[in-house]
Amino acid sequence: MRPVSADAKQMRAAPIAEPAVATAQAALLEVRNLNIALPSGGDRALAVDKLSMRINGGQTLCVVGESGSGKSLAAAALVRLMPSPEVRIQSGEILLEGRDILRMSERELLAVRGRRIGYIFQDPLSCLNPLERVGHQIREVLDRHDWAGDRQGRMLQLLHDVGLPDPSVLAMKYPWQLSGGQRQRVMIAIAIAADPAVLIADEPTTALDVTTQAQILALLRGLQQRLGLGLLLITHDFGVVAEMADEVLVLKDGLTMERGTATQVLGAPRADYTQRLLKAVPALAARPQRAKAETLLRAQALTKRWPGTGSWWRKSPPTLAVNDVSIDLAAGETLAVVGESGSGKSTLARVLARLTTRDAGTAQIADTPGDYLQAQGEQLRALRRVIQVVFQDPYASLNPRRTVGESIAAGPVAAGVPRAQALAKAAELLARVRLDAGSIHRYPNEFSGGQRQRIVIARALAMQPRLLIADEPVSALDVSVQAEILDLLDEIQARERIGMIFITHDLRVASRMADRIMVMNRGRVVEVGLTEEILNSPRHDYTRELLAAIPRIEAATKARTTPD
Repeated sequence: MRPVSADAKQMRAAPIAEPAVATAQAALLEVRNLNIALPSGGDRALAVDKLSMRINGGQTLCVVGESGSGKSLAAAALVRLMPSPEVRIQSGEILLEGRDILRMSERELLAVRGRRIGYIFQDPLSCLNPLERVGHQIREVLDRHDWAGDRQGRMLQLLHDVGLPDPSVLAMKYPWQLSGGQRQRVMIAIAIAADPAVLIADEPTTALDVTTQAQILALLRGLQQRLGLGLLLITHDFGVVAEMADEVLVLKDGLTMERGTATQVLGAPRADYTQRLLKAVPALAARPQRAKAETLLRAQALTKRWPGTGSWWRKSPPTLAVNDVSIDLAAGETLAVVGESGSGKSTLARVLARLTTRDAGTAQIADTPGDYLQAQGEQLRALRRVIQVVFQDPYASLNPRRTVGESIAAGPVAAGVPRAQALAKAAELLARVRLDAGSIHRYPNEFSGGQRQRIVIARALAMQPRLLIADEPVSALDVSVQAEILDLLDEIQARERIGMIFITHDLRVASRMADRIMVMNRGRVVEVGLTEEILNSPRHDYTRELLAAIPRIEAATKARTTPD
């Protein structure tokens, strides 16, 4: 968590006034002066400080803020799902249809969870039981709340309602057999199974591509209109806020910095903090073109085929994850590879980094003889110094049992650099990525997500690479931290003339970083060109679909303010 800022201290002295809202309709959910205490010894005493909000039927309240602002803890408190005994609800009221959840017995609370309040968690893969078929997991909710009527039929209808194909077949599948978007739809089906009055959605589209995100948001809107749900949506994506919100609440360090209608907060924010968050959102506009340099990477006709899955008598056909893909990348150039989940972006990155073998094709790095995809022994070890990867998940990228200094120094030490020299270099690299050089003795769990991603970048730079492959490096970060990481990558690349392949599903991020954009769909390249050309004059229908699916703050705000 971050130290309490000057903004937050100012807000303690001058609390936000309640916005003028209609009170004729009784609130489905109302929170009054909620305080959530953190363990002693932290950077602040309260995770959430005097939080108040209300949600009516059919209304969407979006809660936004950086990581550590208290958004998810506030949502968890609404159903008393605190992460540990040390994090506790200190005071306040949480009124669900007039009843205080904080005064309910455990038995009463169990009857409320799932029945009156549904909850969509951020990561469906970790929330769904990998050993149970998804149909059974939906049936569990109906069984738990003694659903009257045909429960099997209800389960199949729910799968149909959330837009999943062939419900009877999909109900028999396990979570790991589904895509990210399909798992999120199953989570939504579980959350609405017992017809709740209030739905809490905690970052439900964070790691999804733009088209799947658009489908999920449309699904939530449709369910809300049909069922009259009160929706509490937690997000750091202001495009999603513009698409979904009736009202917006902005949190920082547990304090309410701003509250109002979507038009007020997005169109004329009062708090400096909100203005800074909005300024950090990447614009969908091409950056200035960099001067051309010599070719660094040339890959031709790359192909990767994944074998079919299942038993021999019922085996799915092989999948062409990468199908005849060719790339030319200049030194100091950034090529963004965009596409939906399953388009082959990450598989392509792994093939280029020699983390996955290819089935066909060649690749050559400038000044390196021959096809490096066939390199072995010492030639392959030398290649590892030339090509480095920044992975999507900074939590899984670092060994939790090693200090960050040891993680950064591991590559140079393996290449023959003395350990003391490698650790000294690690301290310099931490300073270069704007972290305290003295933190080399700390462990990954002592850093935030954005700080860990900086450490992963420092580890990649330790090998002095010529080619950097960044696989969704900012997809799970909030907008301000995302902007810091993108600025850092841009600065490092410009200074050291590193060629970069930047994998992303977010065309706004691609436009912020890339000289050229390559669009992939089902393993094939459907379009490649200068960033300005792709954004302003896309030639392929699929590219146009991706651009149309991006939530736009300006368009949504304008639509809200346009008179009938």
